[in-house]
Order: sequence, then C-alpha cells, then structure tokens
Amino acid sequence: MAGKKKRKKEKKAAKKARKEARKAAQRAAEAARQAPKAAAPKAARKVAPKAVKKAAKKAVKKPAARRKPARPTRQQPESLRLRSAGPSFTVNDIEKSLVFYRDVLRFTVKERWENEGKLLGVELVAGNVSFWLGQDDWKKGHDRVKGQGFRMYCGTAQDIDALAERIKAAGVTLLEEPKDQPWGGRDFAVVDPDGFTITFASGL
Repeated sequence: MAGKKKRKKEKKAAKKARKEARKAAQRAAEAARQAPKAAAPKAARKVAPKAVKKAAKKAVKKPAARRKPARPTRQQPESLRLRSAGPSFTVNDIEKSLVFYRDVLRFTVKERWENEGKLLGVELVAGNVSFWLGQDDWKKGHDRVKGQGFRMYCGTAQDIDALAERIKAAGVTLLEEPKDQPWGGRDFAVVDPDGFTITFASGL
C-alpha cells in the first residue's frame, strides 16, 4: 500500500513539474515579445533555461519497484504438490549394489548406515536426485524376487550416448541401447544387480 501511495505522489509531482515548465516557457516567450529586440534573447536565456532545468529536475523520478507476480489461485481441494522424489531399493548384496551405483553409474555416496561394522544402508546422490539402498534382512525369505514390474526414469542434460558408452566400458551390458523417442528425447536402459530397471533419458 505504501509503495502505491508513493508512486501516486511521484506521478502527481511530475505532472505538476511539467505544468510549471510550460507556464515558465510561456512567461519567457511573453517577456521576449514585450522586451526590446536587443534584450529579448538575453531575457529568454535567463528565464527559460532556468525554469525548464528546474522543472526537469523535479520531473525526474525513481524507477518504480518491481511488482511480484501474483500467485495463482490454488484449485480446491488442493492436489498433491511434490518437490522431490527418490526410490529406495531393498537389495540382496548391498556391497555389490554399491559398486554398481557408485563405480559404474557414478553416483556419489552421501551417507552410510552400519551396525557393528556391517553396512546396512546407503544414500546415493546424482545431481539433485537421491537413491537409497538397504540390505535385505531376509525376514520375508531368501527367495523374494526383486525388480519385477519396476522401471525408474532418470532425466539428465548429459550426453546420453556418452553415458551409455561409459557404462558399457565398465563391463555392464545395457538392457536397451540408446535410441530416439517419438516425443523428442533419447534414452537407454540398464538393469541393476537385483533386477531393477533404470532408464536414463534426455528430454524429460
């Protein structure tokens, strides 16, 4: 509200200054017509420039502060809004999975959870994305099948073909070679040691 009043006041002052400048110019012109011919140029030089300069100085105003865009009205009832998401995989051999994600895919280890020197879980990061790995405690049996019916899509601005070649150079066979998609992106897929499919794609 204060900003709005200030802008209104500045606008009013500028308008008044322009009005005074016009009046000053009119007075100068009138004085030039009434004065002797020899004195006219001198009078005009003394009166008009001074009045115009003063009026112009008053008319200068500070740039208005930028207005923040109005927030859109939320749909009611509000829908779910997320800021991040990340998968958590229960794995058969966490040391083996860690080698795959850290050394082959090039994730970075952010945190480790151990118990009596035994690794139980890790948090891995790649850019702004986090993955979690947890060692299976086998309470649901050793024959539990993992990775079926699952695919994780990961968007990246990196070169898809270069990423695929780097993974293959580490001795991993791709599930799907790099290919262009109808929507304009390009992707490839790998399967981790427990059968979880991960697709790396551009254009997501």
